[in-house]
Amino acid sequence: MILSPQRIISPRYQLVSLLLVIIVAGLSQGLLLPLLSILLEHYGVSAETNGLNSTALYIGIFFTMFIIEKPVMRYGYRTVIIAGITLVTAATVLFPLSHALSFWFVLRLLVGIGDSALHYATQLWIVSSSPADRRGRYISLYGMAYGIGFSIGPLGINLLPYGEAVPFIVSGVFFAVVLILVLRLPNSYPEWAGKEINQEGNRFIRTYRIAWFALIPTFLYGFMEASMNSNFPLYGLRIDLNQQWISLLLLAFGVGTLVLQLPLGIWSDKVGRKPVLMVTGFIGSLLFFAIPAAGDHLVLLFVFFICAGGVVGSFYSLGLAYCADVLPRNILPAANVIASIQFSIGSITGPLLGGYGIRYVSISSIFLFLGMAYLLFTLSGLAFRPRKLNNT
Repeated sequence: MILSPQRIISPRYQLVSLLLVIIVAGLSQGLLLPLLSILLEHYGVSAETNGLNSTALYIGIFFTMFIIEKPVMRYGYRTVIIAGITLVTAATVLFPLSHALSFWFVLRLLVGIGDSALHYATQLWIVSSSPADRRGRYISLYGMAYGIGFSIGPLGINLLPYGEAVPFIVSGVFFAVVLILVLRLPNSYPEWAGKEINQEGNRFIRTYRIAWFALIPTFLYGFMEASMNSNFPLYGLRIDLNQQWISLLLLAFGVGTLVLQLPLGIWSDKVGRKPVLMVTGFIGSLLFFAIPAAGDHLVLLFVFFICAGGVVGSFYSLGLAYCADVLPRNILPAANVIASIQFSIGSITGPLLGGYGIRYVSISSIFLFLGMAYLLFTLSGLAFRPRKLNNT
């Protein structure tokens, strides 16, 4: 008597709804990192304490990775996505209620948990429900959706003149809109594939042994993304850039990522993933070293930011693609778990190292650390000899 939701909701509606969830999730993360850093700077919080507080989001993401699989299996994709959206929305709108660091740390932790839940469930739902001949395209759309949201998120800083609570409320409204879309979706569950429990440890060790170089980009991407969004606003304020220019420069960085993501992917298909990662890593290191030399010259900063975002913004996806090139298919799931954990570790390390660097080394230390990290990665590629696999 009750019509099945599957007869009403088209696959296109499902895909579009899930992509909108990712856009809003990216927008929220792209907004909160610089926004909270700027507010804490205005409250007189030190750079290292600012960076330490910002790691709470990634701590939440990190620990959620170890437990999220069971809730998805038991309650389904839609339920976990709804729970994630609800948690992120509730935590976001509570930020203006208090300026206490401990309160913000807890809220950031909750945002990280909700973010991790909705990302995991959404990504797995898209991958599992997409046709085999379009799976690569759909995964690319997922990455592009997050990139679009993350790039436009910092523009929300410009809402601060209308009230400190306004950016948080606007973010909450966007989540409320996508929640309505998700509520119309039928619930779905992943297929139980089973686990090789006795070989779990061996699979992770084997993955590292075969693909250590291909896994480094996931750490570097998290390190770079969190550093740029948490520490760059502090750097920008200290070289007398206003909030509007800081948000636009972060947007320029994201635009570079979006523009070159597909061309770099096509290029890596033709010439190989390793040379593309090494070339882009080397160019990225030079650009990060050059940014402090630009000072407050906005034209140069925009050029450097767009180019740097373009060459290193695809590191996460190129790294995973390289893992698929060099690893046997039966241990690829282990590589994805490692990639997510390393991304979280990089995201936690970046703001911490950048915060202490700004206070005790130099206000430009964030770019010196990034430049050195990408240079060391490029040099490490000279020692990596991938195995030949037929993963077709």
